[in-house]
Amino acid sequence: MDQEGFRKAAHAVVEHIIEYNSTLSDRPVLPKIQPGYLRDLIPSNAPEQPEPWPLIQADIESQIIPGLTHWQSPNFMAFFPALVTYPSLLGEMYSAAFTAPAFNWLCSPACTELETIVMDWVAKALALPDCFLSTSSGGGGGVIHGSASEAIVTTMVAARERYLRVRADAEGLRDGTMERDDRIAFLRGRLVALSSDQAHSSTQKGALITGTRYRSISTCLSEDLSLTAPRLEEALQQCHADGLEPYYLTLTLGTTSTCAVDDFASIATLRSKYPNLWIHIDAAYAGAALILQEYQAQYSQDIGRISDSFNFNMHKWLLVNFDASCLFVQNRNHLTRALSINPSYLQNNFTESGLVTDYRDWQIPLGRRFRALKIWFVMRSYGIEGLRMHIENSLRVGETFTAMVVERRDLFEIIATPRFALTCLRLRPGVAVAARMKQRQVNEKMYMSGDAELPHPRSAGIASWGASDTREEQTIKVDAQSNLPGREGQEQASETLANNLTKDIADLINSRGEIFITPTTTARKTLIRVVSGNPVASKEHARKAFDIIVRTTEEVLDKCRQGEDLRN
Repeated sequence: MDQEGFRKAAHAVVEHIIEYNSTLSDRPVLPKIQPGYLRDLIPSNAPEQPEPWPLIQADIESQIIPGLTHWQSPNFMAFFPALVTYPSLLGEMYSAAFTAPAFNWLCSPACTELETIVMDWVAKALALPDCFLSTSSGGGGGVIHGSASEAIVTTMVAARERYLRVRADAEGLRDGTMERDDRIAFLRGRLVALSSDQAHSSTQKGALITGTRYRSISTCLSEDLSLTAPRLEEALQQCHADGLEPYYLTLTLGTTSTCAVDDFASIATLRSKYPNLWIHIDAAYAGAALILQEYQAQYSQDIGRISDSFNFNMHKWLLVNFDASCLFVQNRNHLTRALSINPSYLQNNFTESGLVTDYRDWQIPLGRRFRALKIWFVMRSYGIEGLRMHIENSLRVGETFTAMVVERRDLFEIIATPRFALTCLRLRPGVAVAARMKQRQVNEKMYMSGDAELPHPRSAGIASWGASDTREEQTIKVDAQSNLPGREGQEQASETLANNLTKDIADLINSRGEIFITPTTTARKTLIRVVSGNPVASKEHARKAFDIIVRTTEEVLDKCRQGEDLRN
């Protein structure tokens, strides 16, 4: 493809992207394909001869788009958003045009220097304390990673090495000695990373990668699923009693399941007691809300008081496409000391002068993309005010949805405080039990007449019976949970039934693809998560989603009352 060919192809691609975006509201969010669908559409070998671009582009519409989940649709309300805007797309085009692995300053100085500047822009936009700026006296700064999981693993490596170095130094062990190496090897096996049971799984995965242990700290609904200082201190003391050494803690601003926020203020009181415990704040989704002054007042200063590092993803809620995960540290030396390796082929006078930043020492990979461009383009195209307006719109849409759930408290209950445009709801256990009782009446009538066997137990909210079970054994198992002794047994049965029916509601909605939502389980309750951060989402989209949820809920309840197998 020559320059003229590229010009024509690029124009065609831009027009196709615009057309695709304009039709997203009318497309089913989820694809109607089966696993392996693409294998039958694409040849098993690459073509021997070049193909013209129009033929290649045609396959996007016929082969690729039918297999896409449309994350940019305003009807996508699952997981957390993963947004893209036109300024961000333009940044990706330039980044591809200027392709360089950019592992050190010399590779392409503009890549490094723009990243340093825009990370300071972002920190200031969120009102993060000055200790996270590249100009801070303590050596802070920001770096763009691929994901929050990558940021967590990276800071875990830095935390591990800092902890081991401090311990070995405190014991008077000299660098380069076998005695020090042996002691560090022993201590490494005693290290343990911590997070709440609501934190993202990346901390547990990070412990696997860093070769350390991991412990989860329980939370409870009565404390809004927040990790508190008493629970943390109890866990720390138990680790020490077990001969383990806590070195890393993930706190969360906006947990994955419910957007719970750990109790930063109370945990700050423990900071001085555990000075060598690295505290990382994972704000992958909700950190974008810090662009609003109301959230800055609540959280920004506490973030600086208690954390060694802070991370959030612009590619979730702040109009920059994947990948653009912003990691800020109070002391970059902990990263570079843990991750810097300087083979001869990477050495150069600029690095040796100490006057430049080499971001390869702030991350696990060597190479890196020019991701700062798209952040620069978005922040200039929207301005801070435009970014605030986007977040405020998302919050209004979320509040609209929450209000509709509250109005139907006869059908649903909200679990955990709605935050950051996320609402978690479930079918009320009492409603589920009422449907189950109606089902029992239908079942008993059919059973007594001998017309049919009892329905599949999945719709009754219990474990499956065996293929060889008699009708009497089936009856016993259907009634088992509701006949457990006392109130506790009845509550357990109603909770199980509500959980199963809530999951059925979500699965049925997603199978039809009009909207996409995420079911999750926390505190032994199955929930439906609804969140929309899409810049074109409106209150009308929230109402549409709620109408679909209500309609599907009534359908599932009706099937339950009639004793139908909900899997059909």
